[in-house]
Amino acid sequence: MAIVMGLDQHRAQITAEWIDTDTGEVSRSRISPAHRAGVRKFAERFRGQELEVALEATTGWRFVAEELRRVGAVVHLAEPAETAARRGNKKRAKSDRADARHVRELLMIGRLPESWIAPDHLLDLRSRVRLRHTLSHQRGEWQQRIQAVLYHHGCPQRRNLMTAEGLQWLKAQPLPAGAREQVTVALGMIDALEAQLAPLDKELRAYARRQLGCKALMKHFGVGELTAVTILAELGDVDRFSSSREAVRYAGLDITVHQSDQRRSPGHLSRQGPPALRWALFEAAQSAARQGSPDRDYFAQAAQRLGANRACLSVARKLLKRSYHTLRELGEEALQPA
Repeated sequence: MAIVMGLDQHRAQITAEWIDTDTGEVSRSRISPAHRAGVRKFAERFRGQELEVALEATTGWRFVAEELRRVGAVVHLAEPAETAARRGNKKRAKSDRADARHVRELLMIGRLPESWIAPDHLLDLRSRVRLRHTLSHQRGEWQQRIQAVLYHHGCPQRRNLMTAEGLQWLKAQPLPAGAREQVTVALGMIDALEAQLAPLDKELRAYARRQLGCKALMKHFGVGELTAVTILAELGDVDRFSSSREAVRYAGLDITVHQSDQRRSPGHLSRQGPPALRWALFEAAQSAARQGSPDRDYFAQAAQRLGANRACLSVARKLLKRSYHTLRELGEEALQPA
């Protein structure tokens, strides 16, 4: 007996609809509360049966997929935006049951827009890379808040405030009590974030020096330990991309185009992919202006026409394509844990 199932997942409950492909019988159920124990109990009834399950790649999908795999199910992860788009523009009833039926029907007819399910060790690495990116982004936000306070009170602009000399200069600025309190709190938050970042950076750098795929990526000019481990974690198995252009599209570095007849709006980055991956590629691309960079001439020409930022984005696309080919040549060994 073969069973095809669709799931619609929420924090409070999970709606399931499945069909027995031999008899055509459709069944439904609701898992509540939607935690691991409840999903495990629900999945046990299908142990030993030929089961295929589709669910959207929203928050919480991992433990559901793990419990379904425990009973031998084949799990398909649907890309949420593409899945919703395939409902069409026509107004229809929108409910949890309808959503579960929608992904189940797409799976049955072979039109489910699937997302890649990374192995567990890569999922763990990806979560650490994204944690580091979040902490680093928050640190930058607090630094920007300090600059905003200084500008608001007429202080001269100064870069590199977090150096010993910069902090001494900041302390000497004539700020009112309220503004000084804002700066003090911001500096405390930055110190706390750096205390969390330091051990995380150390571990990720050590991992990059041991891992085969990261070591291969670091051979490209501008790619360091942190950027290499981020590219590896976010790109994952590049064989799922038919070409390097698809990898660029996945990263959100492709230029969107909206054209009708003779009208064409100016393009911009789609930004649909992982932000940490775009950060790593842009960070590595900024080395293109240095002596010895193979992209220095290209960067200079692009910067003259488009500006430095757009030139960096162009180099970032080149780096992503090179990373794609590097990981593809290594094959499965590229993703082996260190």
